[in-house]
This record gives sequence, C-alpha cells and structure tokens, in this order.
Amino acid sequence: MTGTSKPAVCVLGTGLIGGSVLRAAVAGGYEAFGYNRSEVGAKAARMDGYDVISDVEAVLTRAAERDALIVVGVPMPAIDAVLSDVKTFAPDCVLTDVVSVKAPVAAAVQRNELGARYVGGHPMAGTSESGWAASTPDLFKNAAWAVSVDPGVHADNFRRVAQLALDCGAVVVPVLAVEHDRAVARISHLPHVLAEALAIEGSNGGPLALGLAAGSFRDGSRVAATSPDLVRAICEPNAAALLDVLDDTLEVLTQARDSLRANGTITELAEAGHDARTEYEDHERWVITDVRLGDHNWLTKLIDAGRTGGVLTSLD
Repeated sequence: MTGTSKPAVCVLGTGLIGGSVLRAAVAGGYEAFGYNRSEVGAKAARMDGYDVISDVEAVLTRAAERDALIVVGVPMPAIDAVLSDVKTFAPDCVLTDVVSVKAPVAAAVQRNELGARYVGGHPMAGTSESGWAASTPDLFKNAAWAVSVDPGVHADNFRRVAQLALDCGAVVVPVLAVEHDRAVARISHLPHVLAEALAIEGSNGGPLALGLAAGSFRDGSRVAATSPDLVRAICEPNAAALLDVLDDTLEVLTQARDSLRANGTITELAEAGHDARTEYEDHERWVITDVRLGDHNWLTKLIDAGRTGGVLTSLD
C-alpha cells in the first residue's frame, strides 16, 4: 500500500482524523506509516493493511530517516508528550497537526523548540464516531483544511503541508492561528455545546418526547453522540474564544425568551436566524490564483485571501 512518487508521511495518532489522514495519504500515493499508543488500535490498522505500530521511538526514527512530514493527530491533552518525543527522535522533520485548536498547539510547539519546521493544520471534517474503525480515506473530500500562515511559516514547509491536504481531497484555507480559533469556536465548538444542551432537554421530556423526536432533534443533537472525553478535548483548549461566543449566544436566547414572554413572539430570532442560514448557504469559496509561495508578502496575501473566502485548490 505504499508508493514512491511522493515524500513520506508519518501520522502520530490513528483515531478518526489521524487514521483518515493515513488512509487518504496512502490512497494518494504517499509512503505513509503511523503510530498509535494503543497496541489494540495499532493492530486494527495493521489488520486493514496499514503500517502502524505502538513504538513511538521506532516510528519517529523511521520518520527522521525518511525526512517524513509528521502529522500529529493526538488529542490536545497528549500534545506535549508527543512533541517531546518528536524533539528527541525527529526534530528536523516538517511538522503539522490536525488538532481542532491552533494557538495552544503552536504554543506547545514553541515550548518544545520545534517552531522552525511547524505549520499548523486542521481539517474541518469528522463524525460523532471515533477510533481507527471510524476512519475513512474519503473523510476530507471537498472539506476545508485550515493551514497556518502565521509569521515565521516557511514557504517550503507550507507547500508540503498544503499539498498533503490537497492530495487528501480537501481545499486549503490559509488562516492565522488566533483567527482560526475564534472562528471554530462559533462553527464547531459552540455546536457541540448546543447539541449537548439539546440532547439533555429532549431527554428531560421523557419517553413521549423522545418517541416524537424527528429530524430537527436528531440533526441538532447529532454530535452529542461524540465521546464526552473527546468533546472536552475539543472545546476546553479553546475556552477563551468559546466563552465569548457562549456569551453572545446566551444574549440572543435571552432576548428571544424575553420577547416570547412579553409579546408572545420569536419573530426577531426566527427572521435573523433564517437570514444567517441563507448567508451560509449562499457563501461561495473562490480560488486563490495570484499568490506564489515564497514571493514578497506571500503570507500577508494568503491571510487576506483566506479572510475573504479564498481557498487553494492547487499549488501550481
């Protein structure tokens, strides 16, 4: 399941996202191999024909020998330990990650003195399931994959990370770490919190409410099926941004409650929500074609393009 036309990829952590990166990289012609802390998880990947072991030193030694792009796919609480291993065994490899927050990961990378070769990443894809068995090579098809354009990112390193994202089927959204974290608090982390609350309130209605529940409840509470530990690992590292958007949301809900109590209507909420959803449905990506990686101000140009909906679909 390996090829020789593309550089090697080493995935650390082969759960839903990391495992899907490994599968997609192999499907895209990369020599790809990985590490999973659990031997049970590593064996499951090997049973499916993928090169995954539970010996991090051996994997990272191989990554250093192959000058592999290292993709960190472990939850945020395990980041420092994994980065310490990377510093020990493969400090010169280009490094990226697929963690759902960027600023805390970047800070951990700096603590471990790996910043010179790091380019943050975050594919905007997933399911409520977890583990190797949930992974699929098609998970990132047409998905947005955030790739860091923070100061200090080197063009050659950006190219390797962005090309992997493209070869996994995604489009690349260039973004600053802090702006990424503020954005995903609204469109990824807040939905987890609201889904949990919706699931709780539905359950509080007892068997009758659950028996009557249909599409809106099912879809709105879908991600509440995610493992609680994983939800915490996703949301809690982005606490500051999530608190801001929770305050905004509580204000919106409070105004709707007060309007319903005083006037018997939620017109303002319904109309504003409809308009916002229409804006989302009408949003169109546009393809960045006028930025050459490494040219003067290339990072600034990509930052501006990403902010206005620009994506990279190739690096030619």
